[in-house]
Amino acid sequence: MNYIQGTDRNQTFLFPGTIDETITEDNAVRVIDAFVDNIRLDDLGFSKTKLAHTGKYPYYHGDLLKLYIYGYLNKVRSSRALAKECKRNLEAIWLLKGVKPRYKTIADFRKDHPKQIRRVFRNFVELCQYWNLFGKEMIAIDSTSFRAVNSKKNNYNQKKIERHLKYIEDKIEEYLKKMDENDTAEKDVPTHTKEEIQNRIKELEDRKRNYKELEKQLKGSDEDQISTTDPDSRLTVKNGQPAEVSYNPQVTVDDKNMLIADYKNTNQNDKKQLSDMSIRAKKVLNAEKLDALADKGYHNAEELHKCEQENITTYVGEPEY
Repeated sequence: MNYIQGTDRNQTFLFPGTIDETITEDNAVRVIDAFVDNIRLDDLGFSKTKLAHTGKYPYYHGDLLKLYIYGYLNKVRSSRALAKECKRNLEAIWLLKGVKPRYKTIADFRKDHPKQIRRVFRNFVELCQYWNLFGKEMIAIDSTSFRAVNSKKNNYNQKKIERHLKYIEDKIEEYLKKMDENDTAEKDVPTHTKEEIQNRIKELEDRKRNYKELEKQLKGSDEDQISTTDPDSRLTVKNGQPAEVSYNPQVTVDDKNMLIADYKNTNQNDKKQLSDMSIRAKKVLNAEKLDALADKGYHNAEELHKCEQENITTYVGEPEY
């Protein structure tokens, strides 16, 4: 039986093909390339690239932005994974013209330009409006969840801080008692030297001060918990799943082409987000009136009334009581 055969890897060609020929005319990477090339990146606040101390030329921030958008569209979030795509993925190779940045360069670009990347999103929304891709008649609002880098261990509420403080107080009391026992003991050599116990007490006092500082920050905010690695993340439970420290952004989608028109990162309950997200979408889309769809988690009489006052007709599921 015959099979479809590939080309001999050692075969040479008189007229080799170009990388451009491997990318179809309707491939999304061509849109990414044209979009970024027509953005005035300096106006959006992207930092000026500088020579490294070794004299090596920097990577162009436009190329790194193209790679970031490509990763977003293809669900490639990791900087290491994106760096790997630059070496083996024809689309990424075409997009960056063969440039192969290291994973740390990609990670630093993302870390150093959060506000600028948000401005790129706004710029894209404006472009979609120019192309009439938004219907500006009906929107859908919902929240989603993204796991944060912040671990549960580095997320604190008042109860957890008090539990840690009590543990430290008990341990300090225990060590002080041990010092008294050593002083009165008849043994020549105590189990722990006085110096060792004092050092341990000092470590506990330092930890105590850290927890007191966290407690002060928590009481000075309007939040019921605090995360030390990702300050905007919160410990949440979704649909009966195990609790995770995550981000909880609100997302607004226009119904014409199912394009995201707006988003906002918030850690408040969905019940208080309907009017804010609807009014924001109305301004972004420059619409006189809107129909807004949301699930029963957004059902709130006060929020519904605010939408009505802003000429926004709401279709919200009623919760089952």
